[in-house]
This record gives sequence, C-alpha cells and structure tokens, in this order.
Amino acid sequence: MTSLPPLRILSPTAILGYGFPKASFEAGLEKNPDVIAVDAGSTDPGPYYLGAGVSFTDRTAVKRDLRYMLVAGRARGIPILVGTAGGAGARPHLDWCVDIVREIAREDGLSGRLAVIASDIEKPGLAAALQRGDLQPLPPGEQATAADVQASTNMVAQMGEEPLIAALEAGADVVIAGRCYDPAVFAALPILRGYPRGLALHAGKILECAAIAAVPGSGSDCMLATLDEDGFVLETLSPDRTCTVASVAAHTLYEKSDPYRLPGPGGVLDLTATTFEQLDGGRVRVAGSRFEPTSDYFVKIEGARPLGFRTVSIAGSRSPDFIANLDTIIAGVRARVSDNFTEVETGNAELLFRVYGRDGVMGALEPERAQSAHEVGIVIEAVSETQERADMICSFARSTMLHFGYPGRISTAGNLAFPYSPSDFKAGIVYGFSLYHLLRLQDPARAFPFEMSNLEEAS
Repeated sequence: MTSLPPLRILSPTAILGYGFPKASFEAGLEKNPDVIAVDAGSTDPGPYYLGAGVSFTDRTAVKRDLRYMLVAGRARGIPILVGTAGGAGARPHLDWCVDIVREIAREDGLSGRLAVIASDIEKPGLAAALQRGDLQPLPPGEQATAADVQASTNMVAQMGEEPLIAALEAGADVVIAGRCYDPAVFAALPILRGYPRGLALHAGKILECAAIAAVPGSGSDCMLATLDEDGFVLETLSPDRTCTVASVAAHTLYEKSDPYRLPGPGGVLDLTATTFEQLDGGRVRVAGSRFEPTSDYFVKIEGARPLGFRTVSIAGSRSPDFIANLDTIIAGVRARVSDNFTEVETGNAELLFRVYGRDGVMGALEPERAQSAHEVGIVIEAVSETQERADMICSFARSTMLHFGYPGRISTAGNLAFPYSPSDFKAGIVYGFSLYHLLRLQDPARAFPFEMSNLEEAS
C-alpha cells in the first residue's frame, strides 16, 4: 500500500510555441494536475540559434501557449516550470522568455513568485575546468581546446532537476530555466515530494514530447502522467489519440543510443526491468524504471561559434543527360571556382552542392544513390569570411553550372531552372557547434543559482 498520493503532471506541448488544442488543455485541467511543465527548446534546429542568441519559435505563439499555462497555474496555485527557455537556453533566450512571462502577468493581473535560473557557463570558468580535466569529450567527439572555448558566443550547461527543486523549495510559483536536461522540468516536483527518481525521469522523458508517444502522435497536443510510488500512468487528453504499449515503449527508445540505459546529469536511467501494461481508456502503465547515480556528476555543455557567412542558390534540372553527368559537372564547377577563388582551394571557404532526388538528405550514406531520378533539385551553398565574398563564390558557382559544357549536352541555353528571381539568397552568419562536451560539477544546485522576484515586477 502506497503512502504517497497520486501526483499528476500536465505536459501541454512538445515545445513551447508549437501550440495545443484548448479542449485538450482544459481536459487536462479537469484531471487536477499538481504541476504544469513544458520543454521550450532543443538542439535539433542546429547551432545557429544558440550562437546567435535568438529563438527558433515565434514570440506570438510562445506567448499564446504561456498565457494558458500561467493563467491556469496561478488560478489553481500549482507550479509552472519551463525548461530550455527561448529555444536554446542561453541568457538572451532566457531573458526573451521572461519578458513574455512578465508581459502576460501585467496584462492578466497575475501575481506570484518567479524564479529564473540561468545555465550559461562563463569562459574563464570553463577554461579553468578544461585545465583541471573537468571538461571531457562526449564520445565520439574530440577533446575541447582553449580556442574552442574562446571562440564560442554562447555556452550553456544542461542542468538536471536539482536547481529546479531548489527554486521550488524556496517558494517559486513559476520557474523559467535556461538549458535543461529535457525530463528535468517534469521530474523536479515528483522528486521533491519523494517519488522515485527513476520513475520521475522516465515519465519526464516521455512527457517532454507531449502526445508524440500517442497514436496518432502529435507534438502539438497534451499528455498527462499520474505517478505513484511504483509506477506511472500515461494518458492523452484528446479523444482522437490513445496511448498503447507499443507507442509508449517506442517513444522510450527515442533519441537513445542504448535501449536500456539513458545517461543524464548525475547518473543513468536504467530500463532493464521496465514494464508496460495496457489499461482501459487508452492508458498505459509503466513501472520498474530505476536511476543509478554515478560517482561523478556530469552535465552536457553546448557551445556555438561563428564560422562565416552563407549564400545559397536553389536550382533544378530534369534533363537526363545533365543528371547522368552530374558528378562530373559538379567536379568541374568546383575546379573552376577553386581556380578563381583561392580560399576555396585552401579550405578557408566552403562550396557545397546538395542534390535532392539523389542523395540530398543522406549524402555519402545514401544506399540508393545509383538510382536515376527524372529530376533533381540542387542547392549551391558558399560559406566565406564575409557576406560579400560568399555572394561572389555562390554567384560564380551558379553561373558556371548554368552554362557548363559536358559530353552529350543537347541544350546550350542553360542547364538549370531557377524557381526564384533573384536566384541567390544571402543567409547571413553561419554558426557551428564548438562545444558538445561533459563538465564535471561538485554541486549541481549551486552551479545554477536562481534569481527570485515577484511575477508582476517590471522587466
């Protein structure tokens, strides 16, 4: 017989700003949740957003989602937690999200205590950690260098649940956090109240993607988890979706290199004894998940640095003779560009060709590359130290490919069809991941102190 009451976690959407049906959210509120939590970001969109300090989600959409959450949470006196605020979780993203929260509080007359938890890592501290050996490679990556640290514009650490728990213990009604381990915002309150860490983190692992673990799956719909001391039950909040053993078990395997062990801050989620049971009403019960702490506490570090400026041209062809000679044509165009722009030859600028309809998605890993397509789409991309130089390289490559001669050529008017005029697009600054490493911490809560204020205070 359990001594802890059921604890309900409402996850409205897979990423804040992706939206959710109002009816599903209200159905979740009727279940009397103890906490509303949401993951607000990801590294999936690539390094640009971290490096540039901007969000990949729309402000109006984020404000819409947040308003539902904040109004409902404050009316019921339950906490609201947001992780990886602003999409990438660095200070610019965090401030952007907090500004939206305060704007809603002013407009809707909301009050309460707001905890803001930054996840940024300063360069001197990270450089010192590198020298101590506390900054380690994340396999199969290489060891970081001092140059990697110095070149980064933003660097964040993926905090675990400890800083969130500290904020809740201090009386926070709303917690807005920088870069978080995805399950952390869902697991924080259950762990604080004594529920098993392994169960809380496994529930969070599924809830962070909301109803993607349902049939049919959707990242723009709500999911509810009800925890007890022995397991948790998942259920969707839309009559159009259901949870099945297959869908929940499949999502448990999502984004994992090992089906049974999921490393995270401070330890490993062990799923070797996990069970899945189908219940009535399209619900699934999960039990047996355990957490194994490690002797050292590591968090993942993410950093991004500028690489140059990008210009892109998009073209297409459905000429069989052109498609048959495409490898030869690309090689010839590349040789001519390198002859005219020494930085391409020396590797100080990049010229890329992506051929869609052949291997544009998988590149060299494409197993069916030899199959002939009736048409192809070609993306020509140049990256150089200035936008002007990238423009010149892309323009030269595009015009060279347009008129390139090859054996068996029939049409001399031009090899390419362009869907847009102008044909070349200035894409601006390009970022790459400079850090994707593990940082050893001595105290995971003190490493991410929170700032507490009144929700209604001016920004």
